[in-house]
Amino acid sequence: MRKNILTVLLSTTALAAGSAALAQGAKLSDNVVRVGVLTDLSGVYSELSGQGSVKAAQLAAADFMAANASFKGKVQVVGVDHQNKADVASNKAAEMIDRQNVDMLVDLPTSSAALAASEVAKGKKIPVMVVTGGTTALTNEKCSKYTFHYAYDNYMLANGTGTAVTRRGGTSWYIIYPNYAFGQDLNKQMTAAVTERGGKIVAPSDATPFPNTDFSSYLLKAQGLKPKVFGTMQAGADLVNVVKQYNEFGLRQQGIGLGIGLLFETDVAALGQDAFAGALATVPWYWNLDARSRAWAAKFEKAFGKKPTFAQAGVYSATMTYLQAVARARSDGGDAVVKALEGYRFSDFFARNAYIRPQDHRVLLDAYTVQVKPKSQSKEAGDIYTRIATIPAARAFQPLSESKCKF
Repeated sequence: MRKNILTVLLSTTALAAGSAALAQGAKLSDNVVRVGVLTDLSGVYSELSGQGSVKAAQLAAADFMAANASFKGKVQVVGVDHQNKADVASNKAAEMIDRQNVDMLVDLPTSSAALAASEVAKGKKIPVMVVTGGTTALTNEKCSKYTFHYAYDNYMLANGTGTAVTRRGGTSWYIIYPNYAFGQDLNKQMTAAVTERGGKIVAPSDATPFPNTDFSSYLLKAQGLKPKVFGTMQAGADLVNVVKQYNEFGLRQQGIGLGIGLLFETDVAALGQDAFAGALATVPWYWNLDARSRAWAAKFEKAFGKKPTFAQAGVYSATMTYLQAVARARSDGGDAVVKALEGYRFSDFFARNAYIRPQDHRVLLDAYTVQVKPKSQSKEAGDIYTRIATIPAARAFQPLSESKCKF
């Protein structure tokens, strides 16, 4: 088996009474539902997504089969590395669909990879659940009848964090962003959020190479500009490098705060909470949000050995939502599943008050503005956030009136 492909056949003997009728008579292509996790297994996003996302999909498949006797032994999970490259993602998506008979794709960190895979899946009528790619193009000019945007997007991040930081006095910003689809879009969204709330951008935002390890020139520029906020739109290992160097250059002591576009739990763990202490971020979920979240996180940690990121929790939720749609549709055919997903309302441990908007396939859910605690305030390992605000699902995402989506 090639190194970058992980295929796992899941089965379970546990049955849930009364649930079999839902799937009775389901028509499945080759009698199997194959979930394809197209992700980063080796690069800058592999810690926040990667093998943990594959494991999350496995857990969802196992739980679904346990609750639906007619699907016992009929769900497979295939994990493939797209290397954060659009061309690789396009080729791998086609390979998974054509050769491995995958019925859906999920996860897709790196927006350029998500867009490329979505285009392939569109032509083959295969549903895509984008969890970890953030660009709003997925539900705007690049939307697709077969693509659903789960968990978060750049509008949500900017709307939450840009608003909170600016209202707390962070009224002047200098922003850097990774030079690909995600970063370009997040810079645009954050700039709009800050300026619409009375803030200003003190100099044109700077695009940085992706991936990158040396951000010193941008930090020196920030020292000269003296904004109230140094905005970093990087993610994963790139964000870790930015924050490490931000602290080494002493920007916080110089009165320049840190504005983070996208923050994952693994980023904080990589440097320690004190390196991020006081920073605000917006997230769709975190593991100790409440009792429901803690219960699922404990199950994941037992299976994977680490606490989940919101991306990994989102992959479980998206996979389960897809499989439940297959059961309702009694088919894994793309058009039938899309119909079963559109307009669906649900609330699980991850997606609270969720609604799948049929016009553009944005999955609306509650979001949370959080602040990173100093280590001294943590009650246990991984207790990193204080919740500042809950943003209701109806307000967290781009209004439908602003959508450019046309199926």
